Amino acid sequence: MTDKIRLAQLVEAGGCSAKLSPADLEKVLGTVPLPEHPDIIVGSQTHDDAGVLRMKDGTYMIQTTDFFPPMVDNPYEFGQVAAANALSDVYAMGGKPITALSLVMFPSQVLSLDILSQMLKGGSDKADEAGALMMGGHTIDDDIVKYGLAVTGTVDPENLATNANAKIGDKLILTKALGTAVLTGARKVDMISELEVKPAVESMIELNNIACDTMNSYKVKGATDVTGFALLGHSFRFADASDVTFRIESSELPVLPKALELIDLGAIPGGAMRNLAFVKDRVQFLPSLRDNLKWLALDPQTSGGLLISVAADKAEDMLDELKGKGLKYSSIVGEVLHPGDKRVLLA
Repeated sequence: MTDKIRLAQLVEAGGCSAKLSPADLEKVLGTVPLPEHPDIIVGSQTHDDAGVLRMKDGTYMIQTTDFFPPMVDNPYEFGQVAAANALSDVYAMGGKPITALSLVMFPSQVLSLDILSQMLKGGSDKADEAGALMMGGHTIDDDIVKYGLAVTGTVDPENLATNANAKIGDKLILTKALGTAVLTGARKVDMISELEVKPAVESMIELNNIACDTMNSYKVKGATDVTGFALLGHSFRFADASDVTFRIESSELPVLPKALELIDLGAIPGGAMRNLAFVKDRVQFLPSLRDNLKWLALDPQTSGGLLISVAADKAEDMLDELKGKGLKYSSIVGEVLHPGDKRVLLA
């Protein structure tokens, strides 16, 4: 039965494309009081990837969660992608996942329980690959399939990376190619084949552990991961928290196969439109910018790569190391400038 069901076709929006718009989220969070405690190292003020709390022994604990509806058809692959996406927040902070809990919403009266079993197996296998212990979880019978993890990790204080630590003069490295929402959306409406969407699926399944380990070896202090708010949304948050301006060179952006071609055909996800509404007054789009690269930078990624701010004299060595470890799409995509009128310049 699992072979006959295409999970992505069961939902209107899947993956990180299903996130609440960043503009709406910003409005809501502004009404919620923030906790104050001397041991909160990273809270929600800077919209970072995860919360960080100092424990009594001096260790830093990382907490995060993420879940969403399916953006791929295969339930096992969906479980893998959802788990990799949730684990990514820990890696973006320079940490190591320790434990995970499954978050499941599933229409048990409509879909075979074998589909749920395969989803959970995918998530469990990915957590195991990350070295995180799957400690249980919570399930709800719901109309729409959703899956994800709540993850706890730890990080040595010396390795903590945040989105408030980009330094003027740094180079910006992106470790995965862009275009996951373009490709999965196109597959959902049969614009491309299962084979053609495979590079996007493989990218989303890939953990960011290698990028994290490499980042730590170069003593990087500024990083974030690129997910539903797209490269531009996360770059704005990163630059704003660091009080700098990012200049991103669109010609250097790594691109998944067929993504630009599909954008030219009109395969622009709704989430990209919401991302544009959020950044349009905060990002300067330079005149030379190609339209398809603009939309690529607005594409809501699921389980995207890390965006790393690294000292300029270390950037080429770090890039070579990332590529040597198999992260073939890694690229230097920009630089960190003194703060200007806009937080991000897309050239």
